[in-house]
Amino acid sequence: MSDTAAKPSVLFVCVHNAGRSQMAAAFLTHLAGDHVEVRSAGSAPAHTVHPAVVEAMAEVGIDLSAQRPKVLTTEAVQASDIVITMGCGDACPVFPGKHYRDWKLADPAGQGVDAVRPIRNEIEQRSRDLLAELLSAKAGPQET
Repeated sequence: MSDTAAKPSVLFVCVHNAGRSQMAAAFLTHLAGDHVEVRSAGSAPAHTVHPAVVEAMAEVGIDLSAQRPKVLTTEAVQASDIVITMGCGDACPVFPGKHYRDWKLADPAGQGVDAVRPIRNEIEQRSRDLLAELLSAKAGPQET
């Protein structure tokens, strides 16, 4: 089994890739290190990550200031084992064999940092739960 096959890949998708998907990708990357390949994208990416999102993540020691929203591509979906959508609706391409989940979360767009914190905290918990699930599946029965 190659290293790439052994490493799960997760794609987080929201409309603007400027809030929820950026936070989720940052948390999973922070928590998983090099054990999970993490991507994020948006169906209609914004020009920048929301300032309140950058501020809220900085409060927990994660710097998003250099991140830029990325456009959702078919290739990104095809290269991912799990696609987690966050309000991108029908804009996210669906491929057989991929695992899709929809995280229903409030949209931080246009919100101040006080409104973003609870969204951030929920995304952190969901990211921790996802990582535990991914690591548990990886540690499951091994072929000999």
